Amino acid sequence: MTKQEFVDKVADKASISKRDAAEAVDAFLDSITDVLGSGGEVAFTGFGKFTTQARAARQGVNPRNPSQRVQIPATTVPKFSAGSQLKAAVKGGAANRSSMGGMQ
Repeated sequence: MTKQEFVDKVADKASISKRDAAEAVDAFLDSITDVLGSGGEVAFTGFGKFTTQARAARQGVNPRNPSQRVQIPATTVPKFSAGSQLKAAVKGGAANRSSMGGMQ
């Protein structure tokens, strides 16, 4: 699903204009990005949690020259952990989606 398809679905489900849905989706994504950028976490009970995770520096291999080793610097990456209701909805298909407030 593309971002535009997602915006269309939000607009239909919330009975709002596509423009308002696009603004809401952008605000949602910007808010999560801002919180993660400052080192925080965003948790939605039952759905999941967005956090950041530190990755240590490590040695890698240059794919163009496998005998050459390269140093990969330490970095911080975003991480998502699915919640129990989301896991159940995905595992059970449409039957369990009603438990997530109609999320489909």
